[in-house]
Amino acid sequence: MWSREDGGGVAVLTYRNPPRNFLTFAALEELDAQLARVETDPDVRVVMLTGGVPGYFIAHADLDELAELSRGPVPRARIWYTAMRRIERIPQPVIAAIDGQAWGGGLELSLACTLRWASADAHVSLLETALGIIPGAGGTQRLARLIGPGRAADVVLSGDVFTAEQAWTCGIVERVLPAAGFRAEAVRLARHMASRPAAALGAAKQALVEGSRMPLTDGLRLEAALFAERLASPESRTLQDDARRRYAEAADGDRVAFGEHR
Repeated sequence: MWSREDGGGVAVLTYRNPPRNFLTFAALEELDAQLARVETDPDVRVVMLTGGVPGYFIAHADLDELAELSRGPVPRARIWYTAMRRIERIPQPVIAAIDGQAWGGGLELSLACTLRWASADAHVSLLETALGIIPGAGGTQRLARLIGPGRAADVVLSGDVFTAEQAWTCGIVERVLPAAGFRAEAVRLARHMASRPAAALGAAKQALVEGSRMPLTDGLRLEAALFAERLASPESRTLQDDARRRYAEAADGDRVAFGEHR
């Protein structure tokens, strides 16, 4: 169900489960296995998750499996927790490239990602209250941490569908890209990110993800420790030496750039 395509430091994992791209236990198990392989791949600096069925990122959880859960505990269902925690814990930033529908469990999967980029045709929802339940795969917790408890309450309690622009306005997604050529542009931006040193990307992700769940003082300590570790690394010292050389060679008032510009 998940295919992988690598290039430019980016692993693109594409989900295909036609006709509506429902997310199943089996699909999450497969995703978890794919991410376990990606985690230790030195050639992958950024991961992108996207949908391969037109009109869908991931529609939502499989309703037959929800019915199974309603009849009692299903040990296999723990994969919802395991896979999403792996997304958060692997060193590579993970981008959800949302083109089309991302409701319920589809949006919850994206909330575990480091970033969410949407096409102009995307629409998102935590619709669970319409089914007499609540989000059960981290939606209430991750969304409240992302956009604040008040806005999260509006999304969850209303169960409304939000357009890409509405989702960007309230902070659910970080970018809205044109629908035409969305995948290619998302991959281009991901490869730009992957041009940065892998260790720096991993440290930044760790500081952002872990630090956001800590008291501020503890988060600042984590950031300082990761900063000091990267600052002392041979890779960083080389890059700093190069930056000093560029400044020394530049005329006063010249702009000195680090890396590529978008």
